[in-house]
Amino acid sequence: MEKVQKLSQRKLLGIAGTGWLFDALDVGILSFIIAALQKEWSLTASQMSWIGSVNSIGMAVGALIFGLMADRIGRKNVFMITLLLFTIGSGISAAVSSLAVFLILRFFIGMGLGGELPVASTLVSESVPEKDRGRIVVLLESFWAFGWLLAALISYFVIPSAGWRIALLITAIPALYVIYLRRNLPDSPEYMKLQEKKTIFQNMKSVWGKPYSSQTAMLWVLWFCVVFSYYGMFLWLPSVMVLKGFSMVKSFQYVLIMTLAQLPGYYSAAWLIERAGRKFVLVAYLAGTAASALIFGYAGSLGMLLAGGILLSFFNLGAWGALYAYTPEQYPSAIRGTGSGMAAAFGRVGGILGPLAAGYMLEAKFSIHAIFSVFCAAVIIGAFAVLFFGKETKVQKA
Repeated sequence: MEKVQKLSQRKLLGIAGTGWLFDALDVGILSFIIAALQKEWSLTASQMSWIGSVNSIGMAVGALIFGLMADRIGRKNVFMITLLLFTIGSGISAAVSSLAVFLILRFFIGMGLGGELPVASTLVSESVPEKDRGRIVVLLESFWAFGWLLAALISYFVIPSAGWRIALLITAIPALYVIYLRRNLPDSPEYMKLQEKKTIFQNMKSVWGKPYSSQTAMLWVLWFCVVFSYYGMFLWLPSVMVLKGFSMVKSFQYVLIMTLAQLPGYYSAAWLIERAGRKFVLVAYLAGTAASALIFGYAGSLGMLLAGGILLSFFNLGAWGALYAYTPEQYPSAIRGTGSGMAAAFGRVGGILGPLAAGYMLEAKFSIHAIFSVFCAAVIIGAFAVLFFGKETKVQKA
């Protein structure tokens, strides 16, 4: 029986994780495409920042809408809709020749991305035993690293020789995966048990009602700080390397090296989360992220730059894994999709402001270390929110 259960867990993790990988592939490759578009379309720093921010606007809208839908029509249905939405949009965007059309498509791609992530983590969280839940959800998040790694490889080998359009077309392949999902992915057993499904408005009201208002406030602050700093830093990594004097090819190579550190970040967090608890992992890895941001921002040599980037990838992505494990555990099944989606949606507001802040600060001649100090401060605020207001949810019943 235990072997069957483990096989089932692996199957669920593989199916949901592959969808997660495609999300990361799209977001990751965007950071490299921004650097390529800057050269091809002669974009200013603020125009470059709007590409990332429009993507995050779509993610905010998608997280809210599809999070609400997940509690009404099921996790599986929403997972498939969102995957199809961002994949088709990515394929079409490979054919555009103007920034305006590219931005419109990035909005719809962002909707799919933003809706898929909290719904997938909710689905997995509700489908595994309490003792394995945190570890499995962090392992789900680890597929993000494989997606980023694939994005870095495609960008390094494809963009300089074949161009960014071919790279985007490669990311559109996952559309075929939706057919496989429709046949093989079971819906959440916890969702299937619900006898009565409340209206969307009732679910939204419950998230901010007793006894969930304090953890909702804590989650919203945490999500905002983490997403603000992540998208502000990581969407700009290749471009920052170019600004520091490295060629585009060299910059892609160095970011590829940094990306490799995401995997041990995830796996170490997965190992710790069921031993030390969610709060410890979140606070420790966010503190590591803050310190790494300062190292990267103040780096005066290539060695320090790489060390800062590697540590940043390790700690930040480990924190992301813990965040996705922690968020669904704050709510019961009836409002879990709504609560997770609303927190993610508010966080995506940070994803809008982060890249914009970095772009406008660069145009205003702020130094790289000053910009990364702002993101360091945001991460510290998120860590304090969990430390003082978060509750431990290890081995909590679904």
